[in-house]
Amino acid sequence: MQASTFAAKGCASTNFQKHRVSPCIRGFTRRNSDLSYPFAVTKNIGCGANLSSAVMGSGLASARMRVDTVFRFKSKSGLVRAQSSDGDLEALPSEKPHRKSSGTVLPYVGVACLGAILFGYHLGVVNGALEYLAKDLGISENTALQGWVVSTLLAGATVGSFTGGSLADKFGRTRTFQMDVIPLSVGAFLCATAQSVQTMIIGRLLAGIGIGITSAIVPLYISEISPTEIRGALGSINQLFICVGILAALVAGLPLAGNPIWWRTMFGVAIVPSVLLALGMAVSPESPRWLFQQGKIQQAETAIKKLYGKERVAEVMNDLRAGLQGTAEPDAGWFDLFTRRYWKVVSVGAALFLFQQLAGINAVVYYSTSVFRSAGIASDVAASALVGASNVFGTAVASSLMDKQGRKSLLITSFTGMAASMLLLSLSFTWKVLAPYSGPLAVLGTVLYVLSFSLGAGPVPALLLPEIFASRIRAKAVALSLGMHWVSNFVIGLYFLSVVNKFGVSKVYLGFATICLMAVLYIAGNVVETKGRSLEEIERALSTA
Repeated sequence: MQASTFAAKGCASTNFQKHRVSPCIRGFTRRNSDLSYPFAVTKNIGCGANLSSAVMGSGLASARMRVDTVFRFKSKSGLVRAQSSDGDLEALPSEKPHRKSSGTVLPYVGVACLGAILFGYHLGVVNGALEYLAKDLGISENTALQGWVVSTLLAGATVGSFTGGSLADKFGRTRTFQMDVIPLSVGAFLCATAQSVQTMIIGRLLAGIGIGITSAIVPLYISEISPTEIRGALGSINQLFICVGILAALVAGLPLAGNPIWWRTMFGVAIVPSVLLALGMAVSPESPRWLFQQGKIQQAETAIKKLYGKERVAEVMNDLRAGLQGTAEPDAGWFDLFTRRYWKVVSVGAALFLFQQLAGINAVVYYSTSVFRSAGIASDVAASALVGASNVFGTAVASSLMDKQGRKSLLITSFTGMAASMLLLSLSFTWKVLAPYSGPLAVLGTVLYVLSFSLGAGPVPALLLPEIFASRIRAKAVALSLGMHWVSNFVIGLYFLSVVNKFGVSKVYLGFATICLMAVLYIAGNVVETKGRSLEEIERALSTA
């Protein structure tokens, strides 16, 4: 099977038995150090609309301790129970209404999304170009080296995602964007001018480091500068522009049939948005939350005025002060993420990205062209472009629903649709009665799968992680979770063809469908809602006992 590729981007709750608590909150005690995130893991990837099963516990005392936040907590025998008044977090009123902003946040979100476009473009550019660059570089018969050309980008992205969290904490969000332009531009240049596969792999590695950094700081920066009332919509724009980048890469590959060396231009044009990203961040405001944490109060007020308008400076500053009350601790180190205080919330963040990747999204889209070709579709590049367009469309729909429908219901709907689509793809390759229609069914199943993915599994995790992580661990915890994303992404990109050759594409797709159903069960039991609340409100709610 020809390895033409491109990528889309993007603790089961149990009932209490006697002396048993959900793994999401087990181990939290009444000690202050243990109660920093008493509801964190259940809340962690609060990607959905309703917390219909968020009431955790049975056999505990019925006495209630009232808390002036969105949660109620109850403890007995060292166990803590977190519960909203009616089981639905989103049904609870916010602490105070948020006035609409008169600032200019949207242009700066757009600048940050240049990083998302580069993310998608570098992932997708190899799709159509691989066959042609393989001939140019003399590796057309070496599928192993072709796999490394694809997957080296993902290995670099794994390194970059971890690096991005530390850089963002140390130098700030905007400065990190500017530094990131170096590996992005140099990597693109080396790929465009490569005369050997070694140079191509080095270029892909550097570009991967660059997109790994952007994958960590784009959602982080957007979540920290976005007004509460539209944070969900703006946060999901990150995924939308990743899809735009992938679609741009697919469209850029259309001239390849008439110009075999066009693949060099395809890699080279990525330098342009990299430079624009650096220039745009030079005039973009720094995250007020980061400035406040660094003690740069005046600069934080200036940034707030620029982002939201002068009428909201006092409100946002009060939120920032309240969010840091009693938590005047330095930024967390990497090892802090693995302590009992934070690991439960961090582990759920990593789990969502693991489900996202193991559900098969990158396997489907990396090798969509090959799948279409084997199914007898004449215009495989056009079919892949259709997949990219459906990704953009679905993400645009998700953006409009994120602050209305909520995160959790979108996630459940998304993974359910992905499971059904994978089942259709599997059957199209095995049922003889469907053999005459295998080509159209392959396209239909892939398009429906990508559309389902883009409605929730794609945009929600990157949006939710900055929302539910405490400010002192936010950058590093997001980076760690995205590290899980890139590691699994790398493994799938490297070994997918080998697994398909051994077991057959039908069985592999059936396995993906099973993982999607497991994700639905996981999300239903462990995810709650965060829409309509400021980051500081969420943090206080999770840290109050």
